[in-house]
Amino acid sequence: MRLAHRTSLLVLFGMVFFTAIYLIRIREDMVDFRVNYQAGERIRVGVTLYQTEDGHFMFKYLPFSALLYVPLSFLPLEAAKTIWYGALVGCSIALFHLSGKIASGERPGTLALHVFPPLILAKFYFREMQLGQINIIVTLVLLLMVRALISGRQRGEARGPKGPGLLWGLGAAVKPYGFIFFPYFLVKRQWGTLGAGLVVVVLALLLPSLFYGLAGNLVVLREWASTLSQSTPTLLTSNDNISIIAFFMKWTQDQDLSWILAGAVVGALAVLVLAVILAGKSVREPVALECSLLLTLIPLISPLGWDYTLLMSVLAVTIIVENYAHYSRPERLVLALNFCVIALSIYDVIGPTYYGVFMARSILTINFLVVIGLLVELRFRKLA
Repeated sequence: MRLAHRTSLLVLFGMVFFTAIYLIRIREDMVDFRVNYQAGERIRVGVTLYQTEDGHFMFKYLPFSALLYVPLSFLPLEAAKTIWYGALVGCSIALFHLSGKIASGERPGTLALHVFPPLILAKFYFREMQLGQINIIVTLVLLLMVRALISGRQRGEARGPKGPGLLWGLGAAVKPYGFIFFPYFLVKRQWGTLGAGLVVVVLALLLPSLFYGLAGNLVVLREWASTLSQSTPTLLTSNDNISIIAFFMKWTQDQDLSWILAGAVVGALAVLVLAVILAGKSVREPVALECSLLLTLIPLISPLGWDYTLLMSVLAVTIIVENYAHYSRPERLVLALNFCVIALSIYDVIGPTYYGVFMARSILTINFLVVIGLLVELRFRKLA
């Protein structure tokens, strides 16, 4: 009864806490959700999603993504926002729980495993909810894919189980970020996973034809590619962009040089990922760390890597916290300082001036390159 009482109190506190946050800080915002809600309205009546008069608030994702908002588009906007916020809160809790399970090998997690990852990454999740984005849901789908990959490996499905492929295809169809796993499946020879995922992607590309017709769907896909290529260069120096290309753009103010430097860094990271995969052949369970590395790389290598998409590093941060005791004292100091900077670099904490400088210098890019380094250290020492 005592445990049940504590659980009830915790649930009640959580409901009050998240309701208060919604009423005080989020309800009047959720600007990205409004864009996606409008996309749901447009696609169900066969209207193009990519309209130049929308300006900065133009829908930027594949037409399939808009289909997810069609059911909500039948509701009043305020009701739809409330439901979406509740879904994001629930998926966030599931994400941290699932990351703990994967990082600990399905064992009961320590208190640190349940406490520190949410504290370190809280600001990214809060910002995601404030905007009403969908990255939390996409990350949950990809983490379910990771868990399914691990289960398939344990069952000895050498060519790759199809279940994880279906999840990967769904995640990639909603946001193309997921295609970072395409070369991973090739290197790992996960043909079943890869094939199943590509089937889902193809079906997702064709599904909007129900509203536009086949010819109209092709037109809308071309509009998506065109508007995305036109809007990307103007956003590379945005303070909230923490991608590697944005990092060099902010520091050099030279676009051509920045692309060269970013290309070199991304190339080096690709070689590093390959080395991590090869080193994983002698590790009992290599999948969790490899996939956490790829998820962390998504916002860094995507030209439009917004700071809040760093929430996708949840598995990486959880693995590092789980293996804290295995690091040397100097490494623990770097780890602690790095996580403190990530957690405390909040507008309301350090003030507008320092926060502006912090984001203009793209310090978060460095912070998460350090996270990648800490993961690589675990792999080369055969600890994860």
